[in-house]
Amino acid sequence: MNWDIIEGKWNQFKGEAQSQWGKLTDDDLDVIAGKQQKLVGRLQERYGYNKDRAEKAVEEWQSKVNN
Repeated sequence: MNWDIIEGKWNQFKGEAQSQWGKLTDDDLDVIAGKQQKLVGRLQERYGYNKDRAEKAVEEWQSKVNN
């Protein structure tokens, strides 16, 4: 799935993102607003991931929600 689709339908994907990453707050999800790099940044902040690990986690999640 193209990230533009996730961004465009972010309100539908927010719940799935919060299920995947429970440390993300509603405020975090509102700030992310479907922006891939903002999600990567929040994962780095909340989970202590380095950038590569955060990007890989987002890619894996993107593949999961694609199905």
